[in-house]
Amino acid sequence: MNSLFAKILLWFWCTLTIAVVGSALISALDVSESNRDRRVLIGRLVANELERARTAYEAGGRPALATCLDNLRSTYDASGILTDQNGRDLLTGQDRTSLVQLARAAPRQQLGFRFFTLRNGMAARAADDGHYWFFLLVPHARLGSWFLMPEHIFMLVVAAGMCYWLAFHLTSPVRDLQRAVERFGRGDLSARAGSRRRDELGRLARTFDRMAARMEKLMGAERRLLLDISHELRSPLARLGVAVELARSGEERDRQAALDRIQKESDRLNSLVGQLLEVTRAEGDPRALRRDSLRLDGLVRELVDESGIEAAAHGSSVVFGEQEPVTVEGDPELLRRAIENAIRNAIRYAPEGSAVEVSLERRNGKAMVKVRDRGPGVPEEALPRLFDAFYRVDTARDRSSGGVGLGLSIARRAVELHQGAIRARNAQPGLEVEIELPARA
Repeated sequence: MNSLFAKILLWFWCTLTIAVVGSALISALDVSESNRDRRVLIGRLVANELERARTAYEAGGRPALATCLDNLRSTYDASGILTDQNGRDLLTGQDRTSLVQLARAAPRQQLGFRFFTLRNGMAARAADDGHYWFFLLVPHARLGSWFLMPEHIFMLVVAAGMCYWLAFHLTSPVRDLQRAVERFGRGDLSARAGSRRRDELGRLARTFDRMAARMEKLMGAERRLLLDISHELRSPLARLGVAVELARSGEERDRQAALDRIQKESDRLNSLVGQLLEVTRAEGDPRALRRDSLRLDGLVRELVDESGIEAAAHGSSVVFGEQEPVTVEGDPELLRRAIENAIRNAIRYAPEGSAVEVSLERRNGKAMVKVRDRGPGVPEEALPRLFDAFYRVDTARDRSSGGVGLGLSIARRAVELHQGAIRARNAQPGLEVEIELPARA
């Protein structure tokens, strides 16, 4: 038997059956003072049957008595014997003095009946009204069923239904989890157990659901990353091949241009590989992150100063406006990379002669870093995908600026690993990127 449901159901069913039937049998065999109520019921039965048998005999003789005793046998599966005061069987004429002697030796019970046991394994109860003896002979095999009342049967049925419901309730999340695991193993990464139970089995199912969701996210990200990487590497490698052929077969002037192209594409590949390594590190084990105490205002001021040179090369500037002293906990290198990528992305699209505005404030226990440029912004429908890896709003413009669409993706993952959030909105004009991080008290 390999089914947990069947084991639980059978266990409870057997336990209740043994308890109910056993209590009935014990009650049937118990004749002590503690079982007085049951003896009273049996005494009433014996007294009633004596009255019926005597009335039938006195009114109709042996035929009427035979009919009465047959009815007794069919109703209770027990034998009845009516004798005169001397022990002669009034139906068959047999001598029943041995029964009379046993009855007289037995203690007298309520309602005038006596209880004793025969050697042939039959229990007998007798009543004496002064003229007749009436013996009710009950086989031991039937004695227990007398005490297994309809209430016991009803209780057994109800208990069986409750056992079935309990076994079903206990094993239903296991079956749901089994089906979900089978679907997940066949490649359906969307399979979930979906249990709402609050017990241990429900928590197990929800743990699997979280694991499956994480696996689905990681597998999807891996597929997209492989596709994007193959796409990104194909173009510079193709241009490198063309440049190498030109360098081999061209004139000196063309050879120099081809070498410059090779250098440019090599730098592009090196930058791409470096950023991919950053993504890999950001996607690593969150528990491996450093948790240092860091003055965020000092880090942002340092990044603003360092970015000034790059902004000047684009004909713009970077200004650090509103600022408050804020301390956070986290990996300094990842936080530096996140904020730096947001600033560099703003510099890339800032119009000539404009300024990229950076601010830092503390709000509701959060550190809020805002980076705004005065560029054209992005279409509203592109905002949700702005932080996806390799996503570009304008492919041609982004390629010419040297970006590969990984900067904001790295920033988002780094911020999320610090239990923060990063958002973008059109500021009319320009784009504003807001980084939210938990601040220390």
